[in-house]
Amino acid sequence: MKSYLTKFSLLLAIVSFFACKKVENKIYYEGGTNPVLTASTTSVSLQPGQEANTAIVFKWTNPDYKFTTGISSQDVTYTFEMDTVGGNFSSGAKYSTAYAKDLSKTFTVTELNGILGNTMLLQNDPRRSYSLQVRVTSRLGTGVAAVPLTSNVVTFSASPFVPPPKVEAPGTAANNYTDGNLWMVGDASFGGWDNPVKAPYDVSQKFTKVSKTLYTLTVALPGGGGYKLIQTQGVWGTQYHMTTGTWQAGEFEKKDSDPQFPGPPSAGTYKITVNFQLGTYNVVKL
Repeated sequence: MKSYLTKFSLLLAIVSFFACKKVENKIYYEGGTNPVLTASTTSVSLQPGQEANTAIVFKWTNPDYKFTTGISSQDVTYTFEMDTVGGNFSSGAKYSTAYAKDLSKTFTVTELNGILGNTMLLQNDPRRSYSLQVRVTSRLGTGVAAVPLTSNVVTFSASPFVPPPKVEAPGTAANNYTDGNLWMVGDASFGGWDNPVKAPYDVSQKFTKVSKTLYTLTVALPGGGGYKLIQTQGVWGTQYHMTTGTWQAGEFEKKDSDPQFPGPPSAGTYKITVNFQLGTYNVVKL
Protein backbone atom coordinates (compact mmCIF):
# COMPACT_ATOMS: atom_id res chain seq x y z
CA MET A 1 0.00 0.00 0.00
CA LYS A 2 2.84 2.35 0.91
CA SER A 3 4.60 1.61 -2.38
CA TYR A 4 1.39 2.31 -4.29
CA LEU A 5 0.95 5.66 -2.57
CA THR A 6 4.55 6.63 -3.27
CA LYS A 7 4.18 5.89 -6.98
CA PHE A 8 0.86 7.74 -7.09
CA SER A 9 2.39 10.78 -5.40
CA LEU A 10 5.28 10.80 -7.88
CA LEU A 11 2.88 10.57 -10.83
CA LEU A 12 0.76 13.38 -9.41
CA ALA A 13 3.87 15.59 -9.01
CA ILE A 14 4.90 15.01 -12.63
CA VAL A 15 1.40 15.80 -13.92
CA SER A 16 1.26 18.95 -11.80
CA PHE A 17 4.69 20.08 -13.06
CA PHE A 18 3.71 19.89 -16.73
CA ALA A 19 0.30 21.35 -16.04
CA CYS A 20 1.83 24.40 -14.38
CA LYS A 21 4.72 24.88 -16.83
CA LYS A 22 4.28 28.03 -18.93
CA VAL A 23 3.85 27.45 -22.63
CA GLU A 24 6.01 29.94 -24.54
CA ASN A 25 4.81 31.26 -27.89
CA LYS A 26 7.95 32.44 -29.65
CA ILE A 27 7.63 35.11 -32.34
CA TYR A 28 9.84 34.74 -35.39
CA TYR A 29 10.84 37.27 -38.06
CA GLU A 30 9.75 36.11 -41.52
CA GLY A 31 11.17 38.95 -43.64
CA GLY A 32 9.92 41.98 -45.54
CA THR A 33 9.79 43.57 -48.98
CA ASN A 34 12.42 46.01 -50.19
CA PRO A 35 10.96 49.54 -50.44
CA VAL A 36 10.17 50.82 -53.93
CA LEU A 37 11.41 54.38 -54.44
CA THR A 38 10.02 56.86 -56.98
CA ALA A 39 10.74 60.53 -57.76
CA SER A 40 8.38 63.20 -59.08
CA THR A 41 10.89 64.32 -61.73
CA THR A 42 14.22 63.39 -63.26
CA SER A 43 15.21 66.99 -63.98
CA VAL A 44 15.05 69.44 -61.08
CA SER A 45 14.86 73.19 -61.65
CA LEU A 46 16.79 75.22 -59.06
CA GLN A 47 16.48 78.97 -59.65
CA PRO A 48 17.11 82.01 -57.42
CA GLY A 49 13.85 83.72 -56.57
CA GLN A 50 11.95 80.42 -56.52
CA GLU A 51 13.24 79.18 -53.17
CA ALA A 52 9.78 78.34 -51.78
CA ASN A 53 8.81 76.18 -54.77
CA THR A 54 8.79 72.38 -54.63
CA ALA A 55 11.93 71.02 -56.26
CA ILE A 56 11.31 67.25 -56.07
CA VAL A 57 9.19 64.73 -54.16
CA PHE A 58 10.42 61.25 -53.25
CA LYS A 59 8.03 58.46 -52.24
CA TRP A 60 8.72 54.92 -51.09
CA THR A 61 6.63 51.91 -50.13
CA ASN A 62 6.34 50.31 -46.72
CA PRO A 63 8.57 47.20 -46.38
CA ASP A 64 5.77 45.34 -44.55
CA TYR A 65 7.96 43.54 -42.05
CA LYS A 66 6.33 40.19 -41.26
CA PHE A 67 6.47 38.05 -38.13
CA THR A 68 4.73 34.81 -37.25
CA THR A 69 2.05 36.96 -35.62
CA GLY A 70 1.49 38.96 -38.81
CA ILE A 71 2.69 42.27 -40.26
CA SER A 72 4.51 44.43 -37.72
CA SER A 73 2.83 47.59 -36.51
CA GLN A 74 6.07 48.99 -35.11
CA ASP A 75 7.55 52.21 -36.50
CA VAL A 76 10.04 51.82 -39.33
CA THR A 77 13.08 54.07 -39.68
CA TYR A 78 14.20 55.03 -43.19
CA THR A 79 17.73 56.14 -44.04
CA PHE A 80 17.67 58.51 -47.01
CA GLU A 81 20.93 58.75 -48.98
CA MET A 82 21.93 61.06 -51.83
CA ASP A 83 25.21 61.00 -53.76
CA THR A 84 26.59 61.94 -57.14
CA VAL A 85 26.23 59.25 -59.81
CA GLY A 86 29.39 57.19 -59.66
CA GLY A 87 29.88 57.93 -55.98
CA ASN A 88 27.89 54.78 -55.14
CA PHE A 89 26.80 56.21 -51.78
CA SER A 90 30.34 56.11 -50.46
CA SER A 91 31.85 59.38 -51.69
CA GLY A 92 32.86 62.29 -49.49
CA ALA A 93 29.95 64.28 -50.91
CA LYS A 94 27.25 61.81 -49.79
CA TYR A 95 24.29 63.24 -47.90
CA SER A 96 22.45 61.02 -45.43
CA THR A 97 19.57 61.56 -43.02
CA ALA A 98 16.89 59.48 -41.29
CA TYR A 99 13.10 59.69 -41.32
CA ALA A 100 10.78 57.90 -38.90
CA LYS A 101 7.47 56.51 -40.19
CA ASP A 102 7.33 58.83 -43.22
CA LEU A 103 6.87 57.32 -46.67
CA SER A 104 7.73 60.48 -48.59
CA LYS A 105 9.95 63.55 -48.54
CA THR A 106 9.30 66.86 -50.32
CA PHE A 107 12.30 69.10 -50.94
CA THR A 108 11.84 72.80 -51.62
CA VAL A 109 14.29 74.64 -53.86
CA THR A 110 15.86 76.22 -50.77
CA GLU A 111 16.32 72.90 -48.96
CA LEU A 112 17.67 70.89 -51.87
CA ASN A 113 19.91 73.69 -53.11
CA GLY A 114 21.34 74.13 -49.61
CA ILE A 115 22.09 70.41 -49.33
CA LEU A 116 23.84 70.35 -52.70
CA GLY A 117 25.84 73.53 -52.09
CA ASN A 118 26.44 73.81 -48.34
CA THR A 119 26.37 70.15 -47.28
CA MET A 120 27.55 68.13 -50.28
CA LEU A 121 29.80 71.05 -51.34
CA LEU A 122 29.05 70.68 -55.04
CA GLN A 123 30.40 73.40 -57.30
CA ASN A 124 27.92 76.21 -57.82
CA ASP A 125 30.03 79.15 -58.98
CA PRO A 126 30.10 78.85 -61.91
CA ARG A 127 27.02 76.63 -62.00
CA ARG A 128 27.24 73.13 -63.41
CA SER A 129 24.79 70.28 -63.81
CA TYR A 130 25.07 67.17 -61.66
CA SER A 131 23.60 63.69 -62.00
CA LEU A 132 22.54 62.50 -58.56
CA GLN A 133 21.38 59.16 -57.18
CA VAL A 134 19.07 58.46 -54.24
CA ARG A 135 18.11 55.37 -52.28
CA VAL A 136 16.18 54.55 -49.10
CA THR A 137 17.04 51.83 -46.58
CA SER A 138 14.48 50.63 -44.01
CA ARG A 139 15.16 49.23 -40.55
CA LEU A 140 12.85 47.99 -37.82
CA GLY A 141 14.08 48.01 -34.23
CA THR A 142 17.07 45.86 -33.32
CA GLY A 143 18.07 42.26 -33.82
CA VAL A 144 17.10 40.26 -36.88
CA ALA A 145 14.49 42.78 -38.00
CA ALA A 146 17.17 45.47 -38.06
CA VAL A 147 18.65 43.82 -41.15
CA PRO A 148 18.34 46.61 -43.73
CA LEU A 149 16.07 46.42 -46.73
CA THR A 150 17.34 48.75 -49.47
CA SER A 151 15.26 50.27 -52.23
CA ASN A 152 16.03 50.65 -55.89
CA VAL A 153 18.18 53.64 -56.92
CA VAL A 154 16.60 56.62 -58.67
CA THR A 155 18.54 59.36 -60.44
CA PHE A 156 17.87 63.00 -61.23
CA SER A 157 19.80 66.00 -62.49
CA ALA A 158 20.14 69.44 -60.90
CA SER A 159 22.27 72.56 -61.24
CA PRO A 160 22.72 74.23 -57.82
CA PHE A 161 23.24 77.97 -57.42
CA VAL A 162 25.16 79.67 -54.61
CA PRO A 163 22.91 79.29 -51.54
CA PRO A 164 22.65 81.91 -48.79
CA PRO A 165 25.44 81.48 -46.22
CA LYS A 166 24.65 79.38 -43.16
CA VAL A 167 25.77 82.28 -40.97
CA GLU A 168 25.06 85.89 -41.93
CA ALA A 169 28.35 87.50 -42.95
CA PRO A 170 29.69 90.77 -41.48
CA GLY A 171 28.39 93.97 -43.02
CA THR A 172 24.99 94.91 -44.38
CA ALA A 173 22.64 93.16 -46.78
CA ALA A 174 22.09 96.46 -48.62
CA ASN A 175 25.76 96.39 -49.63
CA ASN A 176 25.75 92.63 -50.30
CA TYR A 177 27.98 92.26 -47.22
CA THR A 178 30.97 93.70 -49.09
CA ASP A 179 31.38 96.36 -46.37
CA GLY A 180 31.96 93.86 -43.53
CA ASN A 181 34.84 93.82 -41.04
CA LEU A 182 35.89 91.26 -38.45
CA TRP A 183 38.10 91.39 -35.33
CA MET A 184 39.28 88.85 -32.77
CA VAL A 185 38.58 89.81 -29.12
CA GLY A 186 39.43 87.87 -25.95
CA ASP A 187 42.08 86.72 -23.51
CA ALA A 188 43.26 84.16 -26.06
CA SER A 189 44.76 87.23 -27.78
CA PHE A 190 47.26 89.84 -26.63
CA GLY A 191 44.56 92.50 -27.01
CA GLY A 192 42.39 90.98 -24.27
CA TRP A 193 38.65 91.60 -23.97
CA ASP A 194 38.74 95.33 -24.72
CA ASN A 195 35.90 96.27 -27.05
CA PRO A 196 36.56 98.48 -28.93
CA VAL A 197 39.92 96.85 -29.60
CA LYS A 198 42.79 99.15 -28.61
CA ALA A 199 45.80 99.99 -30.77
CA PRO A 200 47.88 98.28 -32.07
CA TYR A 201 45.62 95.23 -31.78
CA ASP A 202 42.85 96.91 -33.76
CA VAL A 203 45.16 96.31 -36.72
CA SER A 204 46.96 93.06 -35.80
CA GLN A 205 43.72 91.30 -34.78
CA LYS A 206 41.65 92.43 -37.76
CA PHE A 207 40.78 89.71 -40.27
CA THR A 208 41.52 89.92 -43.98
CA LYS A 209 38.42 89.56 -46.15
CA VAL A 210 39.08 86.97 -48.86
CA SER A 211 35.47 87.14 -50.08
CA LYS A 212 32.21 88.34 -48.55
CA THR A 213 31.83 84.98 -46.78
CA LEU A 214 35.48 84.03 -46.11
CA TYR A 215 37.84 85.75 -43.66
CA THR A 216 41.37 84.86 -42.51
CA LEU A 217 43.71 86.12 -39.78
CA THR A 218 47.36 85.29 -39.16
CA VAL A 219 48.20 86.33 -35.63
CA ALA A 220 50.55 85.64 -32.69
CA LEU A 221 48.69 84.22 -29.69
CA PRO A 222 49.84 83.66 -26.06
CA GLY A 223 48.17 80.25 -25.63
CA GLY A 224 45.07 79.41 -23.59
CA GLY A 225 42.05 81.59 -22.92
CA GLY A 226 39.15 82.15 -25.26
CA TYR A 227 37.90 84.63 -27.82
CA LYS A 228 34.94 85.87 -29.81
CA LEU A 229 34.57 87.63 -33.13
CA ILE A 230 33.05 91.08 -33.51
CA GLN A 231 32.06 92.91 -36.68
CA THR A 232 31.59 96.37 -35.19
CA GLN A 233 34.00 98.00 -32.75
CA GLY A 234 32.41 98.49 -29.31
CA VAL A 235 29.39 96.28 -30.09
CA TRP A 236 28.74 92.84 -28.57
CA GLY A 237 25.21 92.43 -29.90
CA THR A 238 26.30 91.29 -33.39
CA GLN A 239 29.16 89.08 -32.27
CA TYR A 240 29.96 85.54 -33.45
CA HIS A 241 30.53 82.70 -30.98
CA MET A 242 31.30 78.99 -31.24
CA THR A 243 28.44 76.50 -31.05
CA THR A 244 30.36 73.21 -31.24
CA GLY A 245 34.01 72.35 -31.75
CA THR A 246 37.54 72.56 -30.40
CA TRP A 247 40.27 75.17 -30.64
CA GLN A 248 41.21 73.65 -34.01
CA ALA A 249 37.84 73.51 -35.80
CA GLY A 250 34.09 73.64 -35.38
CA GLU A 251 30.90 75.57 -36.08
CA PHE A 252 29.72 79.01 -35.02
CA GLU A 253 26.72 81.36 -35.15
CA LYS A 254 25.89 85.06 -34.99
CA LYS A 255 24.53 85.62 -31.47
CA ASP A 256 25.41 87.52 -28.30
CA SER A 257 25.97 84.34 -26.33
CA ASP A 258 28.43 81.73 -25.05
CA PRO A 259 30.43 79.56 -25.43
CA GLN A 260 33.49 81.39 -26.66
CA PHE A 261 35.99 80.01 -29.15
CA PRO A 262 38.74 78.24 -27.14
CA GLY A 263 42.24 79.55 -27.71
CA PRO A 264 45.05 77.19 -28.76
CA PRO A 265 46.83 75.58 -25.80
CA SER A 266 50.34 76.85 -26.59
CA ALA A 267 51.87 80.15 -27.69
CA GLY A 268 52.69 80.62 -31.36
CA THR A 269 51.56 82.07 -34.65
CA TYR A 270 48.26 80.79 -35.96
CA LYS A 271 46.08 81.16 -39.05
CA ILE A 272 42.36 81.39 -38.32
CA THR A 273 39.92 80.84 -41.19
CA VAL A 274 36.25 81.71 -40.77
CA ASN A 275 33.81 80.46 -43.43
CA PHE A 276 30.38 82.10 -43.18
CA GLN A 277 29.07 80.19 -46.20
CA LEU A 278 29.45 76.89 -44.35
CA GLY A 279 29.29 78.24 -40.78
CA THR A 280 32.66 76.69 -39.93
CA TYR A 281 36.07 77.80 -38.63
CA ASN A 282 39.50 76.20 -38.46
CA VAL A 283 42.78 77.14 -36.79
CA VAL A 284 46.26 76.01 -37.87
CA LYS A 285 49.59 76.62 -36.14
CA LEU A 286 52.20 77.98 -38.56
